[in-house]
Amino acid sequence: MDKFQIPSTKSQTNSNEQIQNSKQYDLEDRTLKFAKSIIQLVNKLSKTIANIEIIKQLIRASGSVGANYIEANESLSKKDFIMRIKICRKEAKECCYWLKLIETKDDLTENDRQNCIQEATELTKIFSSIIVKSNSNINSKYQTPNHKQIPMTKIQNSKQ
Repeated sequence: MDKFQIPSTKSQTNSNEQIQNSKQYDLEDRTLKFAKSIIQLVNKLSKTIANIEIIKQLIRASGSVGANYIEANESLSKKDFIMRIKICRKEAKECCYWLKLIETKDDLTENDRQNCIQEATELTKIFSSIIVKSNSNINSKYQTPNHKQIPMTKIQNSKQ
């Protein structure tokens, strides 16, 4: 390499992409593990009339968290991505709700239930953070260099 040649930043870009992809797949795995832990929990529960109905809702919501996250990663636009992540957050919150309603029969299943509630809460916070960061990226697109917000009328007029 010539001593005046600027080193390539391709390796830096690749490592940043690998980290991003790694985080993406970590969260995919985490949502899958969450859904599986819900299934394991409900298999230990007593099958009362109330629990049966709650279990159905809980299994649907827990599976939906991961499924919508995968869909978000395959989204066609930033708006679609944010909408899917909002659905993930909504489903994680719903899981918390159903988990709080479930009747447990012993301390072991109660401990499992509390662990699932904690994971659902953490996933909710993660998805909220993703939404905030994604929205700030979209909003920064419509700011001037000195970070003043451009009035929407100017943006709409520039699109015509």
